[in-house]
Amino acid sequence: MPMRPASSFMRAFAFAVVTAFSLAVGTATVAAQPASPPAADGVKKVLRYAFEVAETSLDPVKIQDIYSRTLTPHIFESLLRYDPLARPIKVRPLTAEAMPTHSDDFRVWTVKLRPGIYFASDPAFKGKRRELVAEDYVYTFKRFADPANTSPVWTGLADERLVGLAEARQAALDSRQPFDYDRPVEGIKALDRYTLQVRLEKPRPRFLETFAAGDLFGAVAREVVEFYGDQIDAHPVGTGPFKLVQWRRSSLIVMERNPEFREMFYDAEPAADDAEGQALLARFKGRRLPMIDRVEVSIITEQQPRWLSFVNGEADFIERLGPEFFNVAMPGNKVAPNLAKKGIRAYQQLEPGSLYYFFNMEDAVVGGYGADKVALRRAIGLGLDVQAEIRLVRNGQAVVSQSPIIPYTSGYAPDFRSEFGEYSPARAKALLDVYGYLDRDGDGWRELPGGQPLVLRVASQPTQRDRQIAEVMKKSMDAIGLRVAFELAQWPENLKAARAGKLAIWGVGGSAAGSDGQGALARFDSKQIGGQNMARFKMPEFDALLERMRVIEDGPERDALFDRAKRLAAAHMPYKFRMSRLLTDMSYPELVGYRRPVFWQEWWQYVDIDASQRRAK
Repeated sequence: MPMRPASSFMRAFAFAVVTAFSLAVGTATVAAQPASPPAADGVKKVLRYAFEVAETSLDPVKIQDIYSRTLTPHIFESLLRYDPLARPIKVRPLTAEAMPTHSDDFRVWTVKLRPGIYFASDPAFKGKRRELVAEDYVYTFKRFADPANTSPVWTGLADERLVGLAEARQAALDSRQPFDYDRPVEGIKALDRYTLQVRLEKPRPRFLETFAAGDLFGAVAREVVEFYGDQIDAHPVGTGPFKLVQWRRSSLIVMERNPEFREMFYDAEPAADDAEGQALLARFKGRRLPMIDRVEVSIITEQQPRWLSFVNGEADFIERLGPEFFNVAMPGNKVAPNLAKKGIRAYQQLEPGSLYYFFNMEDAVVGGYGADKVALRRAIGLGLDVQAEIRLVRNGQAVVSQSPIIPYTSGYAPDFRSEFGEYSPARAKALLDVYGYLDRDGDGWRELPGGQPLVLRVASQPTQRDRQIAEVMKKSMDAIGLRVAFELAQWPENLKAARAGKLAIWGVGGSAAGSDGQGALARFDSKQIGGQNMARFKMPEFDALLERMRVIEDGPERDALFDRAKRLAAAHMPYKFRMSRLLTDMSYPELVGYRRPVFWQEWWQYVDIDASQRRAK
């Protein structure tokens, strides 16, 4: 991404979708809400809500899931941040003194840190105040290259081609010695105490987004990592607005305001015609951040108890309302009268993500690049009734995907149509017939072209929603004569097996971490096998296309490459992209200032809790 303030990265590439689907509904507008009074003496402003999936770690180098990545950027800070109200999105300095500069060829990026930013106090610092310096970001990036950390993000960072970083990693592997953090790496170094420089082997016009990824690349202090060793994930220490005070794994995470957090005040740049954003800015501009004292996040994996905890007032906020409760909460797409009487508001937005099935390209049944294997995957895709899943499982709260590209990102075209979005059992059957997938013994099930039994092994989880999704898939595959066997395991177990190439088919989801649509195409990158490329897809043409996209600026040539990538993805079908969900969040009136982020996960510091409204419930 270009770093210049007027860069094409910051333009309104696909925000017609935001206009169409982003709204807030409730009993009052933002502007009509009274100002939140200061908390009474001894009364903390506490935000309470629940994740539907457990966190995996609080060490940024070890995470990839969105739930852990919601926790980490509230503790660790990146150089840049996303403006909380700007739509289309805008990147602004955070720990940086100003926006980065770059060479004309986008290979050298330089950024100066703001002096006087300090890490939260911790025993690792032995009683001394520890200032954030450029070397902390050098160390943070090196940690992803350290083989001992087995970071799932390494393959993505390796593609950025920081000069010498991959070689430093390989040296550790070859010598079987610990990664040498003192070894200079030309690709990332501190020019002085407050100046960081990144050198890249090839142009990376969109490297700006890496500087804004606080959930992954927020600064970590070397002393803290070395002090806590293999317990580092339970001792996250950063410069951010919150600090961890309690953690019961997969059960409860509690964070409190960092009392040493520097003076930082609410400021944002909403569009002039953004009434909601302008009202939020008018209300909060100049308020010191964070505005709340404590956040309590529970882990409630089943939808019914999560919904009941909200309805019963045990939570102030529910994120990603389960579709099974949508008609109860939002009949006619309006807040239910019994909830509206409590002042509950709803916020809806098309997610910057998609749900999809992957097909393991190394699997003996569904994998392979021959015409017969491609035909089988295409038939499965054409025969899958995605609209039935949206109707029966999602209560209509989703739109059918037409490509791998995620809404709100470059390369996304709302009017693009492809086989990904098509449901045609007749075409599916014809493909299977032509390529020899026939029912030779008359038992109602098709066999492989050689006559061997054909069974689609689909991984799933033992939850009610996953059972409903499996029922839709089974009914769809029954209709075209394909037998399905579901293999159940917990989600973390399936994720581990998927990365190891042990699953044939599995349904997962992905979310955009930035505005560049190429991020979604990492699923097709052969270098990302074992990471984001769960299909283990390998195609030299696709790899070359991705490399070209990385080095050129946004414009007509890159747009054409996006189009080619979409068509290759549909033609070979290593993934069946199904849908992007319409997300509904709901809150009680005590939570004020909430606006769902588009890509970024940090938002706690931008909201307030009106304790008087909570007591009035």
